[in-house]
Amino acid sequence: MRQAGIYSGILCGKNGPHSLPLSRIKKIMKQSGEDVKMISCEAPLVFAKACELFIEELTARAYKVTMQGKRRTLQREDIAAAVTATDLFDFLLEMVSASVINDGRTTTEST
Repeated sequence: MRQAGIYSGILCGKNGPHSLPLSRIKKIMKQSGEDVKMISCEAPLVFAKACELFIEELTARAYKVTMQGKRRTLQREDIAAAVTATDLFDFLLEMVSASVINDGRTTTEST
């Protein structure tokens, strides 16, 4: 009988065993390169947990920006401000700046 691995209980929480689709994570992992052919069943669990922690951290920082603006609804601009203010999220700066530029073009074209 196969025993559960060390990461099998890592995602147990209120929303069931995991809240992100493991099949989608595995598909993304396989598409990452030609060298990736086989993936253990525990690897997507670790990635799912890492994604959950990343989303929680970014959301918490963006919500602080929302509260400073005396609002209750988290908006895209709040996420962009959180990314810009935090060195940890520097890898997202290009995506955030491209999003802001695209929004500016859309606004300019519509007026």
